[in-house]
Amino acid sequence: MSLNVVTLVGRVGGDPDVKYFESGTVKCNLTLAVNRRSKNNDQPDWFNLEIWGKTAQIAADYVRKGSLIGVTGSLKFDRWQDRNTGSNRSKPVIKVDQLDLLGSKRDNESGMSQHNSEF
Repeated sequence: MSLNVVTLVGRVGGDPDVKYFESGTVKCNLTLAVNRRSKNNDQPDWFNLEIWGKTAQIAADYVRKGSLIGVTGSLKFDRWQDRNTGSNRSKPVIKVDQLDLLGSKRDNESGMSQHNSEF
């Protein structure tokens, strides 16, 4: 048996980076800051999120920098070769399956009331 499930709640670090493909598919990339509590100070951990399809379109329409969101997905590693050095590189990415818009109406620039909306 194997399990790869990630659940995070945090604030979006920037406006969504949305790409529309000729096939009609939508891809949205976001960064998410999740505070890690420590004795000295709260330092955020930053996560790269990758969202596809209908959920990506919802993120594009309603998520903005500073929005409080919850996500559930899986951890994957993007791998590539550096053009300048030829070195193999990788970065962890959360492939989002479920997006929850959290927070109050005042927290969201869209002006829509969103109370734990699940998409």
